[in-house]
Amino acid sequence: MATIACAVLCQPREGQMSRKTNPALVADVRRRRPPVRVRTHRITASSARHYPPDGEGKIWWGRLKRALGTASSDFVNASLLQLQVAAQLHCGGISEIAMNAALAMIEAAEPQNEIEGALAVQMACTHTAAISVLARFGGGGGSERWAVALASAAARLLRGLLWAG
Repeated sequence: MATIACAVLCQPREGQMSRKTNPALVADVRRRRPPVRVRTHRITASSARHYPPDGEGKIWWGRLKRALGTASSDFVNASLLQLQVAAQLHCGGISEIAMNAALAMIEAAEPQNEIEGALAVQMACTHTAAISVLARFGGGGGSERWAVALASAAARLLRGLLWAG
């Protein structure tokens, strides 16, 4: 929260960057409740069962529906599966952190219906995939050809985010 509250802003007169607290941003962060989260229980390397982190199933499911802008349980299930695929780690398993980050991003978009919810899910999945591709650069190794392929994939994913935003 502190990093959000102390945002870097551009001064119109001087054209320089400076650190200033944006009171409207601080107030918005304080008013929002913590985003809905999900816990996962691994079934296989590529699938997991989702459950509420606090055991409050009905409340949690209602929050997921609100976060995705839907009244449909099928839409929630499909969206969770899409997020799960996007949060797949390259070494196997599913990143619960990536799923929860994506859910926070979707909830912040405040979709009002399934169309907006689907676009928010797509944006979150694309972001997660792009970051995953960029993270593979950190491992080093591989050929120049592999690096070019990763860079090309990351660029296409990030370009898609720019058009969506």
